[in-house]
Amino acid sequence: MKILVIDGQGGKIGKMVVERLKATIPQYELIAIGTNSIATAAMLKSGADFGATGENPVIRNCEDADIIIGPIGIITANSFLGEVTPKMALAVGDSKAKKILIPINKCNVTVAGVQEMPYSDFIQLVVEEVERTVIER
Repeated sequence: MKILVIDGQGGKIGKMVVERLKATIPQYELIAIGTNSIATAAMLKSGADFGATGENPVIRNCEDADIIIGPIGIITANSFLGEVTPKMALAVGDSKAKKILIPINKCNVTVAGVQEMPYSDFIQLVVEEVERTVIER
């Protein structure tokens, strides 16, 4: 099973996701793709098995991923202050992978009906969803 974690900016959310998933389901490899090298480094430091940075790694790894995890901005062109290119957003959106998106209400994207919560609460929901997904497969 190929689990892809995508994040940008400082990689804070991706770092938290990787840490929690590695603690919960360590038998699965996690691939960290940062939209910049700082985000990639943060996710690798937190335990990701492999990492890469930039547009092409996002595009190539989305092609055969089983699960893609990241802030909702990964499906929005030009989010993360322009770090998510249109090609990256398209690759994530077009992927056949199950997408588990964290509804961070930033980048001019607001998900109606989603309450504001600390990142750690969102990450716990992500971990629970990944666990359900890997059990189903």
